[in-house]
Amino acid sequence: MELKGATINILGDSITEGVGASCVENRYADVFARLYGVKVNVDGIGGSRIARQRVNTGEIHERDFCLRMHEMDLSADAVVVFGCTNDYGHGDAPIGTFDDRAPDTFYGACHYLMSGLIERFCGKPIVFMSPLHRLDENNPEGDGTDRKLDVRGTLKDYRDILMEVAAYYAIPVLDLWATSGMQPEVEACRERLMPDGLHPSDEGHAIIAHRLGEFLKTL
Repeated sequence: MELKGATINILGDSITEGVGASCVENRYADVFARLYGVKVNVDGIGGSRIARQRVNTGEIHERDFCLRMHEMDLSADAVVVFGCTNDYGHGDAPIGTFDDRAPDTFYGACHYLMSGLIERFCGKPIVFMSPLHRLDENNPEGDGTDRKLDVRGTLKDYRDILMEVAAYYAIPVLDLWATSGMQPEVEACRERLMPDGLHPSDEGHAIIAHRLGEFLKTL
């Protein structure tokens, strides 16, 4: 993909919003825009999830990815989606099964979102980024906030589902889980790149920006 001059929609959660960066100019989306000469339409809402939740508090983070997909700029040249860590961390939507197609399970929401993006941006590059590692990522109860008994899975389970459904739709995934070089269980990495164990520092955001740009160039 030729990046210079392109317009790219970016849909995400707090990392896309810029949490962890010292200023909005240092969040990965803005660094990516400067490095590669692109215009970015950034839709990042902290705490938001891919799947639709069973309990909707009316707060802005309840605006899930499946809902916000319909608000994207249709004239954009490409779409990037970066999420699912909050589905693991504090989502109350069940994981569901591969046959689900409604956005009220994680499987179903992945299908709904990916098929919907293909319908809206057919023929244009659509890319997902898998979640970064985070502290306590192997706890099936996430971060312990309002998880229901039928919600099960580690963060890797959610990442694997995202990869599985993306493969079904032939959507490329930038697998940050496996290739970002950021693992907060390593003390030096946490201190330098992910101080709170989840959100990247300025340097961490810059790594994502570079990985994203180089990945898009291969499409």
